[in-house]
Amino acid sequence: MIRAEGPWAHTHKSVLPATPGRVFAALTTARELRRWFAEDVEISAQNGGLVRFWGRHVYGAPPPGAHQRITRFEPGRAFAFEWPFEGLATEVVVTLEPGDAGEDGSPRTQLVLNHRFPAALAVDHPGELVDDLWRLTIGNLDAYLRGGEGIVLPDYSDPAPEIRASIVIDAPRARVYQALLDPAALNQWVATAAVVEPRVGGRYAYGWDYRQDGKDVVGGPTRVLELVEDEWLVTDWPDWRGDPTKRPTRVTWQLESLSDQKTRVTVIHGTFPRVVDFGDYPFGWRSLLEQLKTLLEQDLFKKA
Repeated sequence: MIRAEGPWAHTHKSVLPATPGRVFAALTTARELRRWFAEDVEISAQNGGLVRFWGRHVYGAPPPGAHQRITRFEPGRAFAFEWPFEGLATEVVVTLEPGDAGEDGSPRTQLVLNHRFPAALAVDHPGELVDDLWRLTIGNLDAYLRGGEGIVLPDYSDPAPEIRASIVIDAPRARVYQALLDPAALNQWVATAAVVEPRVGGRYAYGWDYRQDGKDVVGGPTRVLELVEDEWLVTDWPDWRGDPTKRPTRVTWQLESLSDQKTRVTVIHGTFPRVVDFGDYPFGWRSLLEQLKTLLEQDLFKKA
């Protein structure tokens, strides 16, 4: 994480589903960068070359006409570039190494990203901002390398940011609603020790507990904010890092019957104070929807 004093450095590590050469191409080819990173990109792919990226999908995009210098260019191994960021001259350094093959023998790459700052950022929660930025950015790179499904290009100019994800499940709406409110069902697809009081103001918890930044955190929702049978559920969502100074966000589950046996489920995670706070939530919600779909379509809850 970012340190409180002196030069800052944030490190992000990830294992990506491709060879180092393939990952390097996705990082350094304008056509590919436009798919998962920025609305438009210009790049002279060589040591000392210039790179420019701009548009609403880039946090703190440099002003029109500004170009950054590539400071390291080693195909298949390393890529680094300058990035004017919140008024500071920063540098992003990415290194790549072959990782252990996947269970099916497919190639993997270990990516280590270092974002270096000459001084502290003059913004609220600077460490969380940079961490969340790279969680979202590298999550999009991962989705792109897997075929492109699930890429979420944020609009950093949006004054009221929210995440939306939806899925169609072959199950009646009442059955889906039950899977959101029944603790036994929740424990099979999202929770570990669910507690549900199905009324407005009632307790609603997944039983998540973990360590984050050296402290114990109880994650996930805590109470029901709105509830309409077979139609929607709204809960709070406190800061996942356990910071009590950050206002909780809201998660809404909407259920729409497409037929007697088919339901569209939409999750809306909103009231974020800034778009960058999305972090890797978009990918997490997509995964949870898939788990809910599996539970209901394979009738696993009924068999429990």
